Amino acid sequence: MTLRIGVDLGGTKIEAIALTAAGEVRARQRIATPTGDYTATVRAVVDLVTAVEKAAGGAGTVGVGIPGAVSPATGRVKNANSTWLIGRALDADLETALGRPVRLANDADCFALSEATDGAAAGAPVVFGVILGTGVGGGIVVNGRPISGPNAIAGEWGHNPLPAPTDDERPGPSCYCGRSGCVETWLSGPALAADHARVTGATLTAEAIAGRAAAGDAACIATLERHAARLAKALAGVINILDPHVIVLGGGLSNMAHLYDRVPALWGAHVFSDRVDTRLVPPVHGDSSGVRGAAWLWPA
Repeated sequence: MTLRIGVDLGGTKIEAIALTAAGEVRARQRIATPTGDYTATVRAVVDLVTAVEKAAGGAGTVGVGIPGAVSPATGRVKNANSTWLIGRALDADLETALGRPVRLANDADCFALSEATDGAAAGAPVVFGVILGTGVGGGIVVNGRPISGPNAIAGEWGHNPLPAPTDDERPGPSCYCGRSGCVETWLSGPALAADHARVTGATLTAEAIAGRAAAGDAACIATLERHAARLAKALAGVINILDPHVIVLGGGLSNMAHLYDRVPALWGAHVFSDRVDTRLVPPVHGDSSGVRGAAWLWPA
């Protein structure tokens, strides 16, 4: 049986999946990531691929989603928060170990590809997939294929400045990239919590803020409204440049249901159009989108 094998190589766990050509899951396994150990990480990926192929009863193509990108200039991993991957020829090393070609892509690209293939944006010509979690990332899929670009950074909107900042949003929180006011410093889960703490003095997680807002807490409701307004401005910038048919939210904050009504109600003021037909939708596959998208890196 010909399969598509997808691997989601995360900072804390590695998950592998075996899909049929129709997208049916035949096997799935996950293990803890050997944090900080590159050689052990390569071996863990190889062992997982072997295990899911055995469980599924066939061999397949292999796609791997990583928290970074492969530099077109060097052929090595860059921009990875799993820092032990940086500077490594991961695709070449995996190909040698597995004895077959391997395709690597950024994990946000894999998320977008999964949802564009058989998820919330299935059939849409242009899809922007958004990750709102510990960090902020994005991926672009056009006509069913992910877009990487000559610098392998297509869709990386998290390190652009927040558009149209108000006086109290300048210069913005410091970002680990060395700048201030990046989209990530306003829209990630930790950024939401930090904004609430700056305004109220209360230390709460993003999940707790959402829970208290649902119970009627005025300060938490105000925090979520600030976050939605900033997300609307940031996504309006994407719409003005890319004009996607569908934007799919992923990551932990994608579970905040109010975003799907509130953000489209706000982004029109920032979009250069008489109306906005772009749809903002939650993911169908949720946490499984990354590993499924890695499997779909190989077309039929």
